[in-house]
Amino acid sequence: MPGWLELKTFPCPPVINGVTAPAQKTTELNAPEHISLFDLDAWSTGQLAAIERALYRWVASPADAPAPAGLGDAMRYAVLDGGKRLRPLLVMAACDAVNGDAAVALRPACAVELIHAYSLVHDDMPCMDNDVLRRGKPTVHVQFGEARALLAGDALQALAFELLTPGDASVDAGTQARLCRLLAQAAGYQGMAGGQAIDLASVGLPLSSAQLHEMHRLKTGALLQASVMMGAACGSASLAVLEALRGYGDAVGLAFQVVDDILDVTADAATLGKTAGKDAAQDKPTFVSLMGLEASRRYAQKLLAQALDSLEASQLENTHALRALADMLVNRQH
Repeated sequence: MPGWLELKTFPCPPVINGVTAPAQKTTELNAPEHISLFDLDAWSTGQLAAIERALYRWVASPADAPAPAGLGDAMRYAVLDGGKRLRPLLVMAACDAVNGDAAVALRPACAVELIHAYSLVHDDMPCMDNDVLRRGKPTVHVQFGEARALLAGDALQALAFELLTPGDASVDAGTQARLCRLLAQAAGYQGMAGGQAIDLASVGLPLSSAQLHEMHRLKTGALLQASVMMGAACGSASLAVLEALRGYGDAVGLAFQVVDDILDVTADAATLGKTAGKDAAQDKPTFVSLMGLEASRRYAQKLLAQALDSLEASQLENTHALRALADMLVNRQH
């Protein structure tokens, strides 16, 4: 199992007449009988195995339809054998929560990971963050050159939408359209790319709290929220449930960035698998630079509470994985 999954079990609130009751706090592993324990490690092991098999099969497989001129090697290097896979896990957890089709959800789970991977390839390039270390290994442009890295990112972005639109009847046309729209909005100028543009334009400049929140809501939060909503799109959910899940995704997305900012100043490169301290070195605005370290830690916990409150409001029975993932990402060490 990957080292970031350190918490083994999480209290799961009881379900009474189809409605999730308020969570009861417990600090002991042998929780009261009416509270079951959710094993995040066990759930994630099965999900990650399926996700990795699909990525190995779908990302420019040499045995299937190899990409020309070494492009497939760069694509696979960017995606395989590394990464937390948090976004795919959120897709699968949200699918579970709405009793959706896990086989269908595997496609958006992999698609969102391809978008994330492509964004890292481009983000690391000299014209942007100019980083040399990612996931504990040389960045793609260091390993393959800038031109091939640029093309690999482009190809991964296109492949993500190809995965969402299979040529067979395994995903109905309406679901395909919803998934494509969710991912496109989260990745484009209204989401990740827009946030990255603000980030690049803000180097060395002071940002207000509202401006910093907006930047990270787009740059980081949009794709995490879309992961939740794509998972929900693989099942059936009311507008009220979708709104609650959107609130969960919003809180989780922002919390992830707050924790990233904290780890950038408290962890080393060996722990993170990427260059530590680069935000301060590049004079980028962060939650830590705006709020301070301890206030940022408190804010991350506040966002976690908001995420869990949103799950309570959804009244969904099976939100155990979503709860555990939120707890894990806020309390992670890398």
